[in-house]
Amino acid sequence: MDDMIFYDRLQFAFTITFHYIFPQLTMGLSLMIVYFKWKYLRTKLERYNNAAKFFMKIFAINFTMGVVTGIPMEFQFGTNWAKFSELTGGIIGQTLAMEGLFSFFLESSFLALFIFGEKLMGQKLHFLTGFLVFLGSWASGYFILATNSWMQNPVGYEILENGKYVLTNFSALFSNPWLIPAFLHNQFASVVTSSFVVAAIGAFYVLRNKNLEYGKLFLKTGVIFGFVSSMLVAVPTGDWNAKNVAKFQPAAFAAMEGIFETEEAGAEIVLIGQPNMVEKKIDNKIAVPNILSFLTYQDWNKQIPGMDQFTKEELPDNIPALYYSYHIMVGLGTIFIGLMGLALLFLWRRKLYTMNTLLWGIMFAFPFPYIANITGWYVAELGRQPYLVYGLLKTVDGISPTVSSGNTLFTLLGFVGLYMLLGLLFLVLVGKTIHKGPETQTH
Repeated sequence: MDDMIFYDRLQFAFTITFHYIFPQLTMGLSLMIVYFKWKYLRTKLERYNNAAKFFMKIFAINFTMGVVTGIPMEFQFGTNWAKFSELTGGIIGQTLAMEGLFSFFLESSFLALFIFGEKLMGQKLHFLTGFLVFLGSWASGYFILATNSWMQNPVGYEILENGKYVLTNFSALFSNPWLIPAFLHNQFASVVTSSFVVAAIGAFYVLRNKNLEYGKLFLKTGVIFGFVSSMLVAVPTGDWNAKNVAKFQPAAFAAMEGIFETEEAGAEIVLIGQPNMVEKKIDNKIAVPNILSFLTYQDWNKQIPGMDQFTKEELPDNIPALYYSYHIMVGLGTIFIGLMGLALLFLWRRKLYTMNTLLWGIMFAFPFPYIANITGWYVAELGRQPYLVYGLLKTVDGISPTVSSGNTLFTLLGFVGLYMLLGLLFLVLVGKTIHKGPETQTH
């Protein structure tokens, strides 16, 4: 049984981690494409229109890869997690169906119109199709987060005698106090990813002295969007999410912050340290007293329950992974603010385009928002364990008892090989698009 749970979780973790490489770019990039197209309508400068079409090509490649890698996860609900689907399908099936019926078709239909229909529709309708692609991509994130939010903080449900969950209040799914903070945090984090990608492409062009006009445009746009979105990810959305975890999942909050023992006079915030699960402490820690209590409750002396206040069954089953994921996410987010803030300063002083060292830093920084986004999801999912539906349905009770660990491991190895090929194909296609450059977008 332990092997079955391990491989089921490992397979889903691998497939969803690889999948989320793609939608985190498309959701943020769709907003920036709308911005470029809007700027073109305002200024009639062709470079903005070419920029919109250039990044829509990159969007389309990411969107296709996202669809291909997203389909296996849908099947895993039936293969690896059949009991979970059977018990909760009456609730999560509704939001997942809405994501597929409304968001996916809206996004995919108008993506084709944006790419191929500019001459036929005219510029205003072309802008509208771009906006609807943006609306579809963000609506998709909203419905997925509505599903996940119910799993994190179940609301509006009733459990029947046969153990199945049914929805008693449809509006509760979308008024869940977990939803809006999680959605906004996730969406602004996706804008961070797209901003760093746009800025990195701009830095690449400027450093190579190629497509210089577009390089400067991409740099400027990426830096401004990147700084604003990085700040919004931290405050208020990150702070809002952390307070939700403290309120609804106090055991997870203690684990991700590394609070082994409850402090009577307020909780310190651990900046650096390693969780020692044998001695129940943080080794080599650097911490600031009372800050965590103030950030969480605006009270320097407010007590925050430590892990000593919970039973082993209530605590997340992989505390070190949760702790490190959280601190990697927060640490990288802080670096993003600093890097984009520095770049914005030099942009304002009209020196950014000649600061080669900083440009190299921006160009090589683009993978790190992907890491921050993925570790952020790890925090959410590891913090919910050992439950699939927090406080109600344990992970061990949601697996498919008829699918052996050997079958799951075999298909996992297949996914690894297939996704390596897809990853290489993705890099080749995006690399060729960047190499051709935005100037090829002219009629």
